[in-house]
Amino acid sequence: MYGLFSSLVSAGVPFLFYTDFKGEKLHCFPLNELASHDIDFAFNHTPNDTNFPHKPEYFPISFDLYREKFDIVQEHIRSGNTYLLNLTQPTPIRSEYTLREIYTMADAPYKLRVKNQFVCFSPEPFITIEDNIIHTFPMKGTIDASLPNAIETLLNDPKEIAEHTMIVDLLRNDLGIVAKNIKVENFRFSTTLNAGNKKLHQISSHISGMLEKDWKIHSGEILKALLPAGSISGTPKQKTVEIIQAVEDYERGYFTGVFGHFDGNNLYTAVAIRFIENNNNQLIYKSGGGITAESNCLSEYNEMIDKIYIP
Repeated sequence: MYGLFSSLVSAGVPFLFYTDFKGEKLHCFPLNELASHDIDFAFNHTPNDTNFPHKPEYFPISFDLYREKFDIVQEHIRSGNTYLLNLTQPTPIRSEYTLREIYTMADAPYKLRVKNQFVCFSPEPFITIEDNIIHTFPMKGTIDASLPNAIETLLNDPKEIAEHTMIVDLLRNDLGIVAKNIKVENFRFSTTLNAGNKKLHQISSHISGMLEKDWKIHSGEILKALLPAGSISGTPKQKTVEIIQAVEDYERGYFTGVFGHFDGNNLYTAVAIRFIENNNNQLIYKSGGGITAESNCLSEYNEMIDKIYIP
């Protein structure tokens, strides 16, 4: 799988790819073949502030069941098995729109629709490679933009600072596997996105590193080494992924995988969040958030629900 990825990059063939959460499944499609596979994607779209997403009918797990999972994660944190874990859950939703219509309406920087299987309208980039420089942009920390002094509150929240700092450290270490001269270019800056009937502020950072000049022939190995994405797994990564699979009790599938395209020279990718899956004609919205020792269960449950919207 990853050998094909490297071959396409080395040959300068523009293509689209997407992976599942753990990177065990990788699909590559030359751009001139996308129509025949019924796949759409868009990158670096500039969101329109006049767009007003809405909340569909949604049927989340009960707070009591979520609290059971949250408490298990907290026990693992107290035992030192994980320090940050991204806990997600599937939520059935009801919508009058098809996945194709949702994709068309979606006002997000990174979009992907694969047949009638799933649609993603993500705000979060993963890695970009331009001129032998690799960049990553971990996004961690969310708040309702309508709250008083929302950005200041988010930037000064000890829990959010700790969570974001752990993710930045994880991504710095991940980039160090494949690159040199790792730098944090910008630490904790805010962005805003539309989410249902509200706006959300989110916090990101920018990290970069220098790749070898022959990175293209190793591009598949580089991608594989960085999966799963740290911002939607946790730290330490391997043990945290094991806990995720045990506690979440469902298959993430392509949700929280990565997708992107190679344009013939440079590589652009995003994290597959804000994700709707068609499961036997039942639409499933998958969402969640990072859990640390300082997390509040009700706040995390509400954040999971806040992220459910139709664009």
